[in-house]
Amino acid sequence: MAKNKRDGTFYINPYLGGVLLGLVLFGTYYITGRGLGASGAVKSTVVTAVHAVAPSHADENKYYSKFLSDDVSPMSNWLVFEVLGILAGGFLSGTIYGRLKLKVEHSPKITSKRRLIAALAGGLLFGIGSQFARGCTSGAALSGMAVLSASGIITMMAIFGSAYLFSWIFKKLWI
Repeated sequence: MAKNKRDGTFYINPYLGGVLLGLVLFGTYYITGRGLGASGAVKSTVVTAVHAVAPSHADENKYYSKFLSDDVSPMSNWLVFEVLGILAGGFLSGTIYGRLKLKVEHSPKITSKRRLIAALAGGLLFGIGSQFARGCTSGAALSGMAVLSASGIITMMAIFGSAYLFSWIFKKLWI
């Protein structure tokens, strides 16, 4: 019996997904001259928010002022539109295939609150780490490996190695 594609059980073939991601990465290099990445969009959003709340602070700050210009808004960076497209695509896919739900998935051993706190802490650490690393996993590992960069290969090994280590340490938050 064929599975209903709209009941939440249909997922794209992972090999096809990998090929499609590779084609998107190739197209990004061809069109923009650089690879994919999401941390630049977060940085543009933070710079814009700080400038909106405290313009004099942003103008005088050595870091923020690099991204500010009278001619071009930091929000016009193509990475912002990339991330908005990813969010819209995920929402559309979840809607079409019946996976869009407002719920917190967690182990029966922990509460929803603890799961959300752990996810927030992990996200914050990841965001801070991406700024120390001068880019996120997409930019450092995926785009780096696409051009056979030694740093991209090392980054990918470090990402997966640390993921296995931390998943073993923090598995009680999930299992």
